[in-house]
Amino acid sequence: MNALTDRTDDRWDDGLIARSRRVGEIDDEDRDEGDDALVRAVSGAGSDGGKAPSPPLSPEGQALRTRLEALRQLVGLSRTRLDGKTLAEAGRVLDEAAARRGLSPQHTVVAIAGATGSGKSTLFNALAGVQISETGLRRPTTAAPIACSWSDGAAGLLDRLEIPGRLRRRPRETSEAGALRGLVLVDLPDLDSAVGAHRDHVDRVLALVDAVVWVVDPEKYADAVLHERYLRPLAGHAEVTFVVLNQVDRLPGESVDLVLDDLRRLLDDDGIALGEYDEPGATVLGLSALTGEGVGELRELLAQFTQERGAATRRISADVDRAAVRLRPLYVSDGHPGPEIGEAARAEFEDRLAEAVGAYAAGLAAERAWRRNAGKACGTPWLRLWRWYESRRAPRTLAGLAALAAIGGRGGPAGAQAPAEEEVTARQRVEQAVRTVADAAAEGLPDAWAQAVRETAVRGAEELPEALDEIAVTLGSAVAVPSVKPPRPRWWPAAVLVQAAMTLLQIYGGLWLVGQIVGVLEPRLMPPVLLMVAGIVGGPLVEWACSIAARGPARRYGQDAERRLRQAAAGCGRARVLEPVAAELLRYREVREQYAAVAKLSTTRQ
Repeated sequence: MNALTDRTDDRWDDGLIARSRRVGEIDDEDRDEGDDALVRAVSGAGSDGGKAPSPPLSPEGQALRTRLEALRQLVGLSRTRLDGKTLAEAGRVLDEAAARRGLSPQHTVVAIAGATGSGKSTLFNALAGVQISETGLRRPTTAAPIACSWSDGAAGLLDRLEIPGRLRRRPRETSEAGALRGLVLVDLPDLDSAVGAHRDHVDRVLALVDAVVWVVDPEKYADAVLHERYLRPLAGHAEVTFVVLNQVDRLPGESVDLVLDDLRRLLDDDGIALGEYDEPGATVLGLSALTGEGVGELRELLAQFTQERGAATRRISADVDRAAVRLRPLYVSDGHPGPEIGEAARAEFEDRLAEAVGAYAAGLAAERAWRRNAGKACGTPWLRLWRWYESRRAPRTLAGLAALAAIGGRGGPAGAQAPAEEEVTARQRVEQAVRTVADAAAEGLPDAWAQAVRETAVRGAEELPEALDEIAVTLGSAVAVPSVKPPRPRWWPAAVLVQAAMTLLQIYGGLWLVGQIVGVLEPRLMPPVLLMVAGIVGGPLVEWACSIAARGPARRYGQDAERRLRQAAAGCGRARVLEPVAAELLRYREVREQYAAVAKLSTTRQ
């Protein structure tokens, strides 16, 4: 992923401070045009422009401010996770919104756009009441945008449109001009001009004005260039759109209504809502700029539109709506239950780490060590040599633990063949565990955030195998082959005394029998033989009884050792993998909430 600024790869939380970073902290030489807009938008630069005081906001304006702030937060949280080009459009929307809100709120900038021969310049002159824009048969007639302002104070707006002073005009002073006070009308070049610079002028100005009057004629109202390149992409801007069918004087009888109905059908196909039945949407009407038919009605509509002073807010809201629609695949994935790591995924991850460090094997070894210690204390002296030899075979290395782990699952026969998955190395087990938990956490997330979650998990697991190896060598060996003897239950001293008594019986009976054999003692065979038999039989019986009694404590001791090793491995995995992944999911949850605020429709559409 490309970040807008240099980022430290070993930090997974660097983007959390994106909202508080200043523009001056970003290297201007390392960012492109789209990133410039994005950085200015994130920082909030130009929010007032220092040119006009902010008037009290209407409910629609307050809703827009909330959405813009949410979009700024959204971009700030996302810019270290998503490609800068992906967020460039949102950055430009914020940048242009800040620039427009810093200029005169008393003026409404309306562009008149149309194809070649539609008569837009004639309409422009008719509204101004004076010959401002050249008209004629030669095409194209308008080579650059021309502006006409009905009141002073619009210089900043015209500077933003890059309209030079020589192309700025004033209308003729009439009784009707007062109603249009605050209107700034801009006549654009032909949108289908063969000259590329003319089309560039059109595209640049259309992105900055508050509203657009599209002028079409009876011959080219269904032109594909107009509908596919302009009207359809701007369908969400219906509230600041006027569609005027010019030259209706050329249509006979009821043809005007038929053409207007067909024009409305085409606009509906483009997805443009029509402002009918008191619903917000585009205004459609027919007129003749040449004869003046219908021009007065358009002038009244523009006067009412200008006096409402809500065009800029509606235009910016529509821009935010369009940006939200395009950003939706980056933040919304239908059917995702919620950004979190499930308990099942956590448990499976911890189980795999426990397998990697041989927790079960260590617990089993600890249990066997406890039982060996019990055997040493309660066993017969004649079996001590065997017990000593068996203790020498206890696993004291990580290799020995791994070999013991291959015995099989819990409850399986000791000699059962190890499953194939047990033959996988510890490092491979760790890598598989990380992949599994990352996939579970990323399931259902949008692609960009799913990739971010996986990368976070991989970064956190870079040194996890080494850390687990250290745990297995230190703690694992300690619990498997403890340096100190396990604690003894209270009944052990009594068992030792009984076992010693059985041994003394064997020795006493043996000495008595030897004395009889050598003739030192009186021959009485049965008493020494019975004593020896009692000692020989009683010793194993005591050892057997002790082994039965030791099973429970030994098992608990082994389970405690296994639990300690599992907890150590799980804690290491949580610190290095689960917590960073959870933080990434928390970031996604936050940006999802910010996107939900951005995606809310404007007040007029709710």
